[in-house]
Amino acid sequence: MPKLIFFNRSNTKYIILIVILVNAIFLFSGSVNFTNKSSHMTKNVYGSPIASCCTDPVTGFYRDGKCITGPDDHGTHIVCAQMTKEFLDFTKGRGNDLSTPYPAYNFPGLKAGDCWCLCISRWLEAVEAGVAPPINLQATHEKALEYTTIELLELYSLERQN
Repeated sequence: MPKLIFFNRSNTKYIILIVILVNAIFLFSGSVNFTNKSSHMTKNVYGSPIASCCTDPVTGFYRDGKCITGPDDHGTHIVCAQMTKEFLDFTKGRGNDLSTPYPAYNFPGLKAGDCWCLCISRWLEAVEAGVAPPINLQATHEKALEYTTIELLELYSLERQN
């Protein structure tokens, strides 16, 4: 009976070629989704397609300007908020300094008026502390409704603030 040899010096280049081809097939067929974005819900709190929150600076867990989330977003960055000085001071005091630039991470630092995708838990803490920034509900992910009510979100809507 012949022996099956799966790996030896003579067939190494063929094994490498097969691995490359298999990876290419998955990559180009869409079977592998490295960012896993196709599984993200992309609706806002009203059930409409989620609007862009901000592209200058570029926000979002996936740095695509939208407050979308996925299984690797442990902070649940789903609230599109317009920064205020009070909120920036509050979150800095909680250990999350959003106002200081971090060039190594391509982060310019935020100032009052900038929009940013916030963690829902931090935004709710700010609500309790009386320093919650106003939010763009068209750009706030529908998952926010798993944490709070539409009525509370609407109290802080940018549309209502203006």
